[in-house]
Amino acid sequence: MNVYEAVQSRRAVRGFSDEPVPGDVLQRVLSAAAWAPSGSNLQPWRIYVVTGAPLARLKKVAVERVSAGDPWDEREFEMYPAALKAPYGARRSTFGRERYSSLGITRDDWEARQRAAIGNWDCFGAPAALFCYIDRDLGRPQWADLGMYLQTVMLLLRAEGLHSCPQMAWSQVRETVAEAVLPPEDLILFCGMSIGYEDPDVTFIRTGRAPLAETVTFIGD
Repeated sequence: MNVYEAVQSRRAVRGFSDEPVPGDVLQRVLSAAAWAPSGSNLQPWRIYVVTGAPLARLKKVAVERVSAGDPWDEREFEMYPAALKAPYGARRSTFGRERYSSLGITRDDWEARQRAAIGNWDCFGAPAALFCYIDRDLGRPQWADLGMYLQTVMLLLRAEGLHSCPQMAWSQVRETVAEAVLPPEDLILFCGMSIGYEDPDVTFIRTGRAPLAETVTFIGD
């Protein structure tokens, strides 16, 4: 698989098989991902990989907690601005509509939407999960470095025939994650990432992208 194929086939998969992910594959991917760029080579990511019984326990506790309606943990960063201006609000609305439509869930079926959302904390059935932390003393440029690192991980996973789903939703139950991975107190959980082999029986709609002219301006001859 070349780089273009990896980029174009990468997507947030929300349905995984229970086939285990070999440990040596995860080691190989994360060893290579360490070469992702970061300003002044700070390498601000702190990664915890959870599989097997520890992940099963974490999923169980998180799903039970969310299903019971427990309040979210205190926010340590804002996922989205309170009011998304155009065109971002429209893009988010389109994504939500396509996501739930693919599951046969109508806009006004709030209970079904909640059940679908709970799949986040079961890692959509994935047998491996990655949790990405950053030191709370670092700034926006270092948070951008996390994005470059995580994209590198996801493309390398595609090269191994694996899929992934990055999930900021895990930050909403960060204290539950902390009980499982025991991070130092100076770290903030940015996101989790479900990792595994795609379940071919789970239907999906591939979300579109804005036309190139809407996001890119070419200047020059």
